[in-house]
Amino acid sequence: MADDDQLFGRLLLEINQAGLSWLTILKKKENFERAFDGFRVSKVAHYGEKQRSRLLQDSGIIRNRLKIDAAIANARTILELQKEFGSFYNWLELHHPLEKSEWVKLFKKTFRFTGGEITGEFLMSIGFLPGAHEKRCPVFAKIAKKKPMWMRINK
Repeated sequence: MADDDQLFGRLLLEINQAGLSWLTILKKKENFERAFDGFRVSKVAHYGEKQRSRLLQDSGIIRNRLKIDAAIANARTILELQKEFGSFYNWLELHHPLEKSEWVKLFKKTFRFTGGEITGEFLMSIGFLPGAHEKRCPVFAKIAKKKPMWMRINK
């Protein structure tokens, strides 16, 4: 089964990348992981004002109130998805495959701070949307048959 904490961590990093370079986020990845308790959904979902204030003061991460609030709210949403569907991954699988526009609508309805680019990049990074290869590309059919890379790595 997929690791919901890793999926949450990936979503959190994509949200924080908005308006910044991916290199900036990669340089701060370890700081994010430390600051958000190893991306453990169960911990972040229970953050209160004390942890929120701590994050807003942490110079090792992006100190954007909207992004921090989104991380906490999205962790809480993932806990609800886990209760209803068994895991965040199962919820993703239930909706797969969708076109990007449909994913964006679903993510906007379900999560905070998830516009088109954030949703698209998140889903590409975990293999739920095609990346560099389009349907007319000969490599696309080969890739479409494979499980997403992160699923093969985490087994």
